[in-house]
Amino acid sequence: MSSSLPPPARAASQSVLSTAQNAATRHAVWLGAAAIITDQVGRVLLVHPTYHEDDRWLLPGGVVEPGEHPLDTCRREITEELGLTDLPVADVLAVHSLSSHHAEIRLGMPCPGEIRYVFDGGTLTADQVEAICLPREELSEFAFFETRDAVQRLRPVDGQIMLAAYRARLGNTATAHLADGRPTLDVPPLDHHDVHVRFRPMWDSPLNRGPVPGRLPVQQAWAWCFVPDGRIVLVADPGPRGALPMLPGGTVEKTDTTPEDTLHREAAEEAQLTLTDPVRLGWVLDETGEVYGGVGSNARLRLAARVTAIGPAAVDPATGRPFARLLATPAQAAALLGWGPPGARQAQLAVETARERWDLPGARAAAIEEIPAEGMRLS
Repeated sequence: MSSSLPPPARAASQSVLSTAQNAATRHAVWLGAAAIITDQVGRVLLVHPTYHEDDRWLLPGGVVEPGEHPLDTCRREITEELGLTDLPVADVLAVHSLSSHHAEIRLGMPCPGEIRYVFDGGTLTADQVEAICLPREELSEFAFFETRDAVQRLRPVDGQIMLAAYRARLGNTATAHLADGRPTLDVPPLDHHDVHVRFRPMWDSPLNRGPVPGRLPVQQAWAWCFVPDGRIVLVADPGPRGALPMLPGGTVEKTDTTPEDTLHREAAEEAQLTLTDPVRLGWVLDETGEVYGGVGSNARLRLAARVTAIGPAAVDPATGRPFARLLATPAQAAALLGWGPPGARQAQLAVETARERWDLPGARAAAIEEIPAEGMRLS
């Protein structure tokens, strides 16, 4: 039976049907947006929902409404969930694709998959933290967690997203692209070595600029170790809960004549660095010496030094394992160390010292880089 429609109308009808069929075969997924928001010492803000059957926490964020851009969603959710208005939301740190068959999609939940954008929500001041006001019918509490603890409170895939996004911020890398929690592109050094920001109880201790009083033993010597382009070397000690970043240096041993001898020895053992001309920046008071067996009041010395050579990676004799060796700007290092504003000021002091003493340039913004296993030649 032939169609009663004239050829032009029949062609138009078939075109509409073809378009509808094509649209029906297109993938449909949920769209979400979240934010990485931290406190001054690098802990990540999580919220605890009232509507989940399990005890998992979440990053602030939510579902994109029809016609809404994910960035607008993120800003709206921060206002609705935290009561914070006009919070600057900057770069896209991560984009994550969750497939419909992922193991963490609950049985019977009709999820067609999800695309999630994770934005940089910046660092809150103490006043902003105090101003947080939760919608109690939706969220029971909020808290800031060290990343090693945050991953234990998030669903596994959410923990992977959080870490990748936060490390993209810390490492100044490109947007992280993930599928089912795993990177789809090259894995940056912070992710490769599972580096975490560690909360340090003494983070707000002031840096004393004068000489160490004679009554105080120096128990520790750490240094901002500069390479010629103005970056510094960080080491990261691997462990079962991830790698923790540190400045080169360590505990002063009885065999060390001076704290500077400690620095030279530890920098060579941990990072295979050859240093010259170490300069004392100041010292931090440790009132208990608990980490050193409760020795009582002592000084933790902070120095700056110039790196003249970086040798091949080697096993640290104290731990029996090699440390990750990273090149970072002093500002990046301060953020990774979890020292808050005092750490940023100490980093700036180190930069000024390196410029005045060795005529080194300020480090340009760059992605954190891993030192090659074979070492580096320094001009």
